[in-house]
Amino acid sequence: MARASKLSKFQSVRLNWLLPVVSPVAAIGLALLVGAILIAIAGVNPLRAYSVLFSEALLNYYGIGNTLTKMAPLLLTSLGVLVALKAGQFNIGGEGQIYMGGLGSAVIGLSIPGLPAIIHVPLALVGGFALGALWGLIPGYLKAMRGVNEVITTLLLNYVAQNLISYLVSGPLMAKNAPSPFSPAIAPSAQLPILLPQTQTHAGILIGLVATAILWGVLTFTPFGYQIEAVGQNPIAARYAGMPVRRTIMIAMALAGGLAGLAGAGEVTGLKYRLFENFSPGYGFDAIAIAILSRGNLAAIVFISLFFGALRSGASVMQRSAGVPVTVVYAIQGLTVLFIAISLVLERRLTLKLNQPPFPDS
Repeated sequence: MARASKLSKFQSVRLNWLLPVVSPVAAIGLALLVGAILIAIAGVNPLRAYSVLFSEALLNYYGIGNTLTKMAPLLLTSLGVLVALKAGQFNIGGEGQIYMGGLGSAVIGLSIPGLPAIIHVPLALVGGFALGALWGLIPGYLKAMRGVNEVITTLLLNYVAQNLISYLVSGPLMAKNAPSPFSPAIAPSAQLPILLPQTQTHAGILIGLVATAILWGVLTFTPFGYQIEAVGQNPIAARYAGMPVRRTIMIAMALAGGLAGLAGAGEVTGLKYRLFENFSPGYGFDAIAIAILSRGNLAAIVFISLFFGALRSGASVMQRSAGVPVTVVYAIQGLTVLFIAISLVLERRLTLKLNQPPFPDS
C-alpha cells in the first residue's frame, strides 16, 4: 500500500511538471493537423501550404521582419491578459486598451512638436500606457469596489474605445483632406526607430521583451508579485492574511490595461505613424488565446506570440502562393484555443483521479 501511495505521488508530481509543457504543444499540433485536413479538402497539398507559411514567416528576411512586427503587440497585450489572470481576473478588454493606448500616444505625438526624440518617444509611450491603464482600471474598480463582473465590463469597453476612436479620427482629429478616417501624421521625433532596414520592424518588439523581463522580475521577486498570486489563488485567504485584495485587483487590471496600451502606442509610433480607425486587426482577442496557452509561463508567452505572429505574417503569402484562404489561419488559431480548453478539462480530471487517496486494504 505504501509503495502504491509513493508511486501515485511520483506520478502526480511528474504529471504536474509535464502537462503544462505538453498541453500547449499538443493543442497547437492538433490544430495544425485539423488545419491540414481543411487545406486538403480545399484541394491544396498541406505540406506545401505549411512550408510556404512558415518558411516565408520565419526564414525570409522580410518575412521575419513582418513576423516580429506582428509579434510585438501580441506579446504586450498577452502580458496584460496574463497579469489579470494571475490576479484572478479575466481581462478580455485588450482590444479596447490597445485603441486607447494608440490614442494616448497619438495625442502626445501630435500636440507636442519640437521635442528631441529621446524625450518625445518615451513620452508618447507613457501616454499610451497611461490611457490603456485608465481603461483597465475602470473595470478593475468596478469589480473590486462594486462587484461588477469584469468580463462584461471589459468586453463592453472594447466597443466604447473603438467607437470613440472612430469618432475622433472622423471629426476632431481627422487629417485635413483625408480620403478616409485617420489623423495627421505624428511628429518624426515621436516615432520609434526601425530595427531591420527596409522592413517595418520597429523597436516595439524590444519593448515587449523588456516588459516580459520586468514582469517576470516583479511577479517572482517582489511582495506585490506575491500579492497578485495570492489574491488570484484565494482572495478570501489573502484578505485574512492582511493583503489589500481590492487594491491589488485594481492595480493588476490597470497594469494589464497599461501593457495593452503600450501595444497600441507601438502600433501608432512604430508602424502607422497616425491614428487610424480600426487599426488593430484583433490583437486583443488573439492575446487571450496566447495567455491561456502559456499556462502562466512568461517564456512560453514569448514563443507562442512568435507562433501567432508567424501565422499572421505568412497567411497572406500562403494565400498568394498556395491558394489557401487566409481564413484557414484564423481557423487554426480558434482550434488551438478549443484544444487547449479540452486539455485543461482532461488534465483536471486526470489530476483529481491521481490525487484520490487509495482505498485501505480490507
